[in-house]
Amino acid sequence: MAEYIKQEMNDLDGSGKKRTFYRMKTYQRINMREFVSELAQPGSGLSEGSVLHVLSNMAEKLAYYMGQGYTVTIDGVGTFKPTLGLSADKETETVEEDAPERNARSIEVNGVNFRASQELIRRTNRHCNLKRGGNSVLHSSRYSEQERLALAQQYLSTHTLMRIADYVQLTGLSRTTATRELQRFRQDPNSGITVSGMGTNKVYVKRKDE
Repeated sequence: MAEYIKQEMNDLDGSGKKRTFYRMKTYQRINMREFVSELAQPGSGLSEGSVLHVLSNMAEKLAYYMGQGYTVTIDGVGTFKPTLGLSADKETETVEEDAPERNARSIEVNGVNFRASQELIRRTNRHCNLKRGGNSVLHSSRYSEQERLALAQQYLSTHTLMRIADYVQLTGLSRTTATRELQRFRQDPNSGITVSGMGTNKVYVKRKDE
């Protein structure tokens, strides 16, 4: 039986009101081997090898067609659509007339959006028998976004770099929210903040005047 968590988010817009939403508590992840084994149960007429072959080939064909600019819809499952972004070492374009334009080599696929079909949602709901799993409160910051930006700018005026953990400690935001906010700051040339490094070595630094 699945459990739901009542999630409270405290006063993010300064109104003094709490917002509430619900999320499902997940227990563990079903890996590929387990999923294939379920599909190839006795009596299904399928072997684990054939199921694995189809799923692997489907992933490759999804990647191919999305890479060619298509969205892909699988009936009963949903629609896959690629998203684009700048390469990790490139800065966002500005709208000034003399600003350099990014070429195709600066842009890459940085994600895939998935929109579940209504049929998949209905089937999932039919299999779902919920019970209450508890309450949870999201971390929020006592500072506004502009105040948090000022804190980051002040930090970088005395430090050579800022990690996400440093920003979390400064602002009181959760790590996920802090990461998203720093990404927005990095994309705004007026923030004075940019990024250095890639992947797990990514840190935020003071933008140099050009």
